[in-house]
Amino acid sequence: MSLPNKYEEYNNNKIMTASPAELTLMLYEGAIKFCNIAIMGIEQKDVGKTHTNIIKTEKIVDYLRTTLNMKYPVAQDFENIYVYLSNRLVEANLKKDKEILEEVCEHLRSVRDTWKEVMRLNREKGKA
Repeated sequence: MSLPNKYEEYNNNKIMTASPAELTLMLYEGAIKFCNIAIMGIEQKDVGKTHTNIIKTEKIVDYLRTTLNMKYPVAQDFENIYVYLSNRLVEANLKKDKEILEEVCEHLRSVRDTWKEVMRLNREKGKA
């Protein structure tokens, strides 16, 4: 088996064995990655690259939004964040605006970091 196939196999196994919390973290990481690539697209004046990666970021944010469990009060806070980010991504795509994308990326990093902290606290609580 060639190296690229081994890499794909590793990634597939990583996804298939991840907990729901780890999958959510992977989604945040992916959204940040695609947002950064969109920013690079703007810097390179590559409209296609910019558009494609903003759409990828939007799809992840939309997926995160649709998977919220609204029986928990905190879900409404995430709903508000995801709606705001979706609206900003549409605006960034229309205007090809780097500053908006940087703002979105910063919010995504903040939510990801909060999520990582929740995961850490839950692991510690599980050990107690």
